[in-house]
Amino acid sequence: MVKPLDEQKQSHKERIQDSWYRCEQFGLDHNSRPDFATLPKGSLNDLMDQHRSLLETTENEVLPYYENILSNSACMIVLADRQGHVLNTWGQPRFGRAADHGLIGGNQWTEMGVGTNAIGTALTTGEAIQVGRDEHYLRANRFMVGSASPIYNTKNDLVGVLDISSDAYLPQDHTFGMVKLMSLSVENRLIFSAFQQDHFILSFNTNVVSLDSHWSGILVLDESGTVVSANRRAEVVLARDLALLNINQVFDIEMREIRHHPPSMPIKLRALGRYQFYVKVIPPLQQIMRVPDFRQRADYVPPSNSLKENTKISEKVNKTIPDNVIPLDELQHGDEQVERLVRQAHKIMEKDIPILIHGETGAGKEIFVRSLHYHSSRASNMLVAVNCAAIPSELVESELFGYEKGAFTGAQNKGSIGLIRRAHLGTLFLDEIGEMPMAVQSRLLRVLQERVVTPLGSTETYPVDIKLVSATNRALKKEVDAGRFRQDLYYRISGLNIELPPLRQRKDKAKLIQYLHQRLRQEEPGPELSKAMLALLVQHPWPGNMRQLAHVLKVGMAMADEEVLEEWHLPDDFFEDLHHKRSADTALENPADGTNEPLEDLIPRLLNEYKGNVSQTAKVAGVSRNTVYKYGKLK
Repeated sequence: MVKPLDEQKQSHKERIQDSWYRCEQFGLDHNSRPDFATLPKGSLNDLMDQHRSLLETTENEVLPYYENILSNSACMIVLADRQGHVLNTWGQPRFGRAADHGLIGGNQWTEMGVGTNAIGTALTTGEAIQVGRDEHYLRANRFMVGSASPIYNTKNDLVGVLDISSDAYLPQDHTFGMVKLMSLSVENRLIFSAFQQDHFILSFNTNVVSLDSHWSGILVLDESGTVVSANRRAEVVLARDLALLNINQVFDIEMREIRHHPPSMPIKLRALGRYQFYVKVIPPLQQIMRVPDFRQRADYVPPSNSLKENTKISEKVNKTIPDNVIPLDELQHGDEQVERLVRQAHKIMEKDIPILIHGETGAGKEIFVRSLHYHSSRASNMLVAVNCAAIPSELVESELFGYEKGAFTGAQNKGSIGLIRRAHLGTLFLDEIGEMPMAVQSRLLRVLQERVVTPLGSTETYPVDIKLVSATNRALKKEVDAGRFRQDLYYRISGLNIELPPLRQRKDKAKLIQYLHQRLRQEEPGPELSKAMLALLVQHPWPGNMRQLAHVLKVGMAMADEEVLEEWHLPDDFFEDLHHKRSADTALENPADGTNEPLEDLIPRLLNEYKGNVSQTAKVAGVSRNTVYKYGKLK
């Protein structure tokens, strides 16, 4: 379920205030007694039968992975249906008799009957929420903290809510993070139960080591490659409706390649022409078609001698520089500033000096770091890229530093090595480091100073040898002055400071556009760039930088379908940006009038001026032909 934009922007305080307002409208006051509208036992049994799949999935396939919640803390895990009826509970509370706290089967936890509470408010808003003791509307409920997250089925319908309630002595950030992960776990298991028998399932994430985590995106494909289901995470990450798209419209891969891809081998793919993900293919349990591989036979003897040696050499060359890594000398095409910073960074990669890259979103920071890594002596080891803004803030610490078994509420049985240790002998790339929580900044500083990692819940230290490269689109010095970023950490990560220029400031913009266009044509045949089209692309301000350029070229090439690439093939937002730039340039050149003529006036005027010529009007106005048709009423 995709929430409206205004709801997405609501703060926690605003959600609680809205809930209290609803409670007032229901006629409740703070001293009201909870009305649980308890179901008769027979009705509860019928309700449990209706939700048998949800109950069994939660109890048998999800809770075992979170058994430390039950064994290491006094709390209750509660599963309720979409009306707020408690279906079952697990764990022993520290806060008294069931008759007093009301978290028992058959009781209904809605805002109307029980006031602001985690279960009822999560059901009302359709979003995860944590309700502190004093945030409960009824005083009778202020003995506990509730953390609840809604559960959606394979049709994206809200079917229930999972809640962890405690008496506030637990580390609440971890509790809230865990209940969100648990609800995602339930949703993912429901998807697997419904489809794994005879459908292909793709799991994808930004990091290869997180492919099996509960916040990975999941797509379900039929034999033809049509997306028949997806989890919420997939739709949130890709920010679009995925229903019934073909897989080649989502990732740059065809279904025939997916059918024959080894299940244990992750692949890196581009999604929607913009984002890169690691993808794992999970084939159906009931194989539709199996391709024979005679090399699996016991009597198979691999080739030897010169052929074998040539193969080894070939593999070594291919593994040194993967196809999706841009060679260092192709990162610039005549821009002296970029050439200089590439040369500096390449040299510093072999030194014990950290690198900090400043640059706008989409300017190519990750592309730059990947090239540096694979052209360094660390290329044979892992490049671990971490987007500090993408990991839930309450889980950043455990993801980076790892944790021991039972280290905190919801820790996995086997513990976790952590991303920093995975980068041992390789490169650790901390993207959006300005988004890192202050508490985590302090621990990272100790790691960088002492070169050892201590996992959460452990006293043992592990030495790490990493090349640290960080990136940010924030002005970190200002963040330091504002108290949002540690000064000592800033000076620890900023050994070599690099300013990656935005695309609009690149001196080699024309050649860079041509280079990217040629790389895209190698992936999929497409039209050449005419001089006029190249000139138009060079004029653009490119607020989205390289990422936007790649998107515009891919859309245009797909629309042109190997014909001549023309202006009307490009997306509308390309021309909107271009129009705003031209309007601003005109205002600077003619400060006397300084007005930007609205499109509803400009388009009709130009159409009259050019006698109805749509192409000429679009070119002069810096808009698409569709925009001309939209505003074009001849006067």
